[in-house]
Amino acid sequence: MATTSIAQLAQDLRARRVSAAELVQSALAAAQAGAALNAFISLDTERAMLRARSADAALAAGNAPALAGIPFVHKDIFCTNGLRTTCGSRMLEQFVPPYDATVVERLDAAGAVALGKANMDEFAMGSSNENSAFGPARNPWDPERVPGGSSGGSAAAVAAGIVPFATGTDTGGSIRQPAAFCGVTGMKPSYGRVSRYGMIAYASSLDCAGVLARSAQDCAHAFAAIAGHDPRDATSVDVGTSDYVAALSTTLKGIRIGVAREYFGAGVEDGVGAAVRAALREMEKLGATLVDVSLPHASLAIPAYYVIAPAEASSNLARYDGVRYGHRCADPKSLEDLYTRSRSEGFGAEVQRRILVGTYALSAGYYDAYYLRAQRARRVIADDFGAAFEHVDLIAGPTAPTVAFKLGEKSADPLAMYAADVNTVAVNLAGLPAISLPAGLSGRLPVGLQLIAPAFAEARLLAAGHQLQQSTDFHTYTPGAAA
Repeated sequence: MATTSIAQLAQDLRARRVSAAELVQSALAAAQAGAALNAFISLDTERAMLRARSADAALAAGNAPALAGIPFVHKDIFCTNGLRTTCGSRMLEQFVPPYDATVVERLDAAGAVALGKANMDEFAMGSSNENSAFGPARNPWDPERVPGGSSGGSAAAVAAGIVPFATGTDTGGSIRQPAAFCGVTGMKPSYGRVSRYGMIAYASSLDCAGVLARSAQDCAHAFAAIAGHDPRDATSVDVGTSDYVAALSTTLKGIRIGVAREYFGAGVEDGVGAAVRAALREMEKLGATLVDVSLPHASLAIPAYYVIAPAEASSNLARYDGVRYGHRCADPKSLEDLYTRSRSEGFGAEVQRRILVGTYALSAGYYDAYYLRAQRARRVIADDFGAAFEHVDLIAGPTAPTVAFKLGEKSADPLAMYAADVNTVAVNLAGLPAISLPAGLSGRLPVGLQLIAPAFAEARLLAAGHQLQQSTDFHTYTPGAAA
């Protein structure tokens, strides 16, 4: 199953060459064998096997849904009825939701079998998965390196061949950057395309649910199951979805790809830039036209993001106070002591840092100077994309400026860690869809190519990625096996 596509697995299941129970059992065994990667926070073995047997019954009856029997893992940010949802935090270590997130419901309805919950940076705040209260996940390509964050456990589980796909969330690059670091494909959809209902909030105007898989084709199969309007989510946009799998056959002929010069600037490693440009030349051979474009306000993305996201986090995380739910300190001496110790004990250092930054930015006297200016910067960043898309169909650049860095390398320098998101955060500020595709290796470590599309053009992204992957083998590289 390590390199078998979702489409092939589905065919094998329907032809009864393998049973869902066998697939799921194999995946659970692989998860346990790969425990040193720390990719999982919880395994739901008993329920996974029950669902596998149910999928086998549906397959035998000939009425199985599209993903029946396909094993996968959820990022531990989606509420799962009866299974703890920690968000990678001590604050929610014992939290067991009484309901399912919409993404969970839809994948259940599609017949996919969740093995459990994947490791992640606490409350999705991080670029390395080192902020998890359960310890860092490790990169299958080099266990001494980070898998990226915050969806690092999801990316590691796919890269290690444990599951063919995983869910993730992306607030500033948290699907795309770990996809790049782990050599897999990861797609962040347009804001509002996938329901956020039951997805624990970090920054509500930026958070998006998406998928990670071995290929764009596999992403299309998984994404088709979760996309679409949800009336329970006030930010869900009621626009029609596409047949994402059928759209994969769309060729690159006539497609104009804007090569954003700002995404190849200072800080981009030579090997990363070379690999991405080589992948773009492959797309050019397939009929695409490469066009030089500029995003003149790209330098504003990091400062704007790290004001807006912490500001929203300070509001969203105010609910975890030791009273309503979440961690509660022992023997509080007063209400102030209850609040202070519960939050100090429950939240890790990075979450506390962002809460403090966000609270400061929203405080009287500083709101106009910081938060309002950041929102104005957000507007001009979105306008830059709009102007570029008047001339091109997609925008390209490296997903991350470097390959995966070593565990602990940037932990003492938050600003260096934040810089890892330099090419991804603007996409979230503008609400656009983007995909990270494997683009070869640099120093025997994966490099990611990022493609960005206009709002709700996910089908275009998936098709472009699929066409590239039909003519290259970057996405087939596996840890320890690539030349």
